[in-house]
Amino acid sequence: MCSVPFVKMQGCGNDFVIIDRRAGSPAPSPELIRRLADRHRGIGCDQLVLLEPAAEAAARLRFFNADGGEAGACGNATRCVARLLADTGEGREPVLASAAGRIPTRVGDDGRVTVWLPPPRLTWNEIPVAEPCDTLALPVAVPGLPPPVGVNMGNPHAVFFVEELEGLDVERLGSRIARHPFFPEGVNVGFAQPREGDGIRLRVFERGSGLTLACGSGACAALVAAVRRGLVEKGARLILDGGVLEISWPGEGPVEMTGPAAYCFRGTFDPRELLSD
Repeated sequence: MCSVPFVKMQGCGNDFVIIDRRAGSPAPSPELIRRLADRHRGIGCDQLVLLEPAAEAAARLRFFNADGGEAGACGNATRCVARLLADTGEGREPVLASAAGRIPTRVGDDGRVTVWLPPPRLTWNEIPVAEPCDTLALPVAVPGLPPPVGVNMGNPHAVFFVEELEGLDVERLGSRIARHPFFPEGVNVGFAQPREGDGIRLRVFERGSGLTLACGSGACAALVAAVRRGLVEKGARLILDGGVLEISWPGEGPVEMTGPAAYCFRGTFDPRELLSD
């Protein structure tokens, strides 16, 4: 039997299977990732996270969606990994590496974690979209919705600001927009409703994973889009289906996000058993 240890964690209900490969264990195949993410035949998760060696960071993170495809960033998973490393004696402020860049973190005594995600990319070719355009109003026509804002937080995001989120068929609309030909790499689709005060209600359909209880990079993208649109000055509470994230961005530089990171359980799996049927 080949037992692979894992930790399952969640941030605002966005759940992850985390595998530490820093000792050199084999990387899982896309087929195995899909089976691990399967909530009926595997462990069940929104994303799988691999920890790999990094020269000038505690670990390099790789993120995989439930369909086996690799993503460039995952804010909720980054907070979970930071807490995991802190709790295993690797310091309360581990620096993590990712495809999106280096990510400083800080783990509080209450289990809440702050991460500073790399600066958003905002030009049409950085998001990317199919042709030059104003990324504050992408030319994506969806009946009944205003043009979305484009933001890349390591992953591409399209953020629609709506007057009323309740009753909106986010799953149907999100699945349609996520593979729209205007987005050559696909796109994560956020539906955001600014509220009185400093709150933004948000639901996100993630490419490769579907509608999730929370999306950290999507919440950061929504806050960046809100600042760019002048809807908030600097920071806001992002209210997701699974919980609340506190996010701020002064108009340039890294995006600061603070939120919970919690354990679900630990275990092992045998890849041959999972793939046997």
